[in-house]
Order: sequence, then structure tokens, then C-alpha cells
Amino acid sequence: MQKTSLIILLLVWACAIQAQEFATSVKSSEVVPGIYLIEGADGFAGGNITLLVGDDQVVLIDDGVEPIAPALIETVAEIAGRQVDFVINTHVHGDHIGSNAAYANAGAVVIAHDNIRKRLETDPAPAGGPDGLPHITFSDEVTFHAGGHTAKVFHIAAAHTDGDAAIQFPDVNVIHAADVHFNYLFPYIDLDNGGTVAGFIAGQRRIIALADDETIIIPGHGSLANKADVQVAVDMLIDAEARVKKLVDQGKTQDEVVAANPLALYHDEWNWSFISTERMTTTLYQSLTAGAE
Repeated sequence: MQKTSLIILLLVWACAIQAQEFATSVKSSEVVPGIYLIEGADGFAGGNITLLVGDDQVVLIDDGVEPIAPALIETVAEIAGRQVDFVINTHVHGDHIGSNAAYANAGAVVIAHDNIRKRLETDPAPAGGPDGLPHITFSDEVTFHAGGHTAKVFHIAAAHTDGDAAIQFPDVNVIHAADVHFNYLFPYIDLDNGGTVAGFIAGQRRIIALADDETIIIPGHGSLANKADVQVAVDMLIDAEARVKKLVDQGKTQDEVVAANPLALYHDEWNWSFISTERMTTTLYQSLTAGAE
């Protein structure tokens, strides 16, 4: 199931970037001193990647799709002046951990939530193969101290998946939210990999509680965000679920709910190629009717 989900994910992403190929180079921008956002420069590289560069340690948060590994390793080494010491995985999807094996083989230690390793033990393909399995796992949280920065990695239960992690840098007021926040894009709530709508909302509220008006929030996909952006996303999802629930409570089938288009008012701003308005509606319907006979 997981391998099939990965293939579908990458195929749909390929359509989303209008037949462009995977990136062959990556670009970086400094979010605050010592912390960089890395993205594909000439194609799709996967989810947003964060790099923490300290005098003594280099930490990478997620590592994109497998095909970008050579370009990513080269670019990160140029920025940091050395190789990566630790790679933190934020969840199990191959657009975020596809270069795990390449980094592990280059000497990096891969760290992830317990549930990510459990899923990858069954199917390591999303991590680039068996060499990409995490070396160290945690159940709740773990803290890194690197180059004067503190990085607090904490588990967000049953949100985007069942193995999500977000990372707070309290000394510089930055949060890497990963796929617990899609900035002005309908979120992907992976019901097959332990994600839930309620958990997703709770996870976003946790991020909001850690933020203030000056906090820089790095989403899993989309441009840099702030506390207000995450609140808008929470409000949208709560309202969207309520709109679908109203039709479910009327006894309508999935096809009837989709046809009614209850999320029409969000389409222009939130619809995108991977999670369309129809797919978001379907996810909410399936979540609300899970376990119903």
C-alpha cells in the first residue's frame, strides 16, 4: 500500500509541475542566520528542506525526492563547508525522505519518529531503499544543540500521518512545520498512513500556540508563513469539514457530496494539482464516514 501511495504521489506531482522533470539543481535562501530554506532550482525537489549550519554540527530537516540527492549533497556541502551530520525526517513520504539512503551512505545519522521506521521496515522504498531507514528514533521529542542553535523536534500525533514531527528553533523564532502546514494549499491528510483531520487541526493549533506574530513558519509546501497564515488554514479546514458533515448527516453518498461541491468558496485560493477541491472533499467525507457500515 505504501509503495503504491508513493508512486501515485510522485506521478501526480509530475503533473502538478506540468511535465517538468525532477530538479537537477537546488537553490537556497537564508531564513535567519545559520538556517536555510532549500528548494528545487529547475524542477520538483520534494517538500521544503531546512538546513541548520553550526560551527560544530550540520543538521538537515528532510531531504527531498531521491533523484535530487547528488545535487542536494553538493549544494549543502557548499553552504555548510562540510557534510551533514544529522538528517531529521518529518514523516514517511518519499517527497521528503527520498534521499535518506544517499545521506546515510555519506555518513549522516538519520533520525525520525518511531512510526516512520516501523513503516519503512515494511517498505523502505520512500527512503531510497533499506540504507535509508532511520538510525535513531524517538517517541515524543528530542532536542538538538548545534552551533548556538537549539532545535526542538516534537511528535504531532495522527495529523498528516502517524509519524509527523515539527521542529522549533526557539532562539531565532522559527518553526519548521513540515506537512502539518500547507501554505494556502488544501492539505494532504494521509488517512492510509495514520493521518486524521482532527489530529491535523490539533497539530496546527499546537504550532500556533508556540508562535507569536513574528515567528517564521516553514511549511511542508508553499512559501514561508506566519502565525496568521496557519490560523487561516485551521479556520478553513474546520469550516470545510463542517460543510461536508452537513451533507453526510443528510445521508448523501460520497459521489453526491462531491457533486454538491461544498468547498466551492475555497476553490480559487486553495485548490491545487495534487489536492484538488474534489480530493479535499473526498478526504473529508472518508474521514467523517470511517467505520460506518
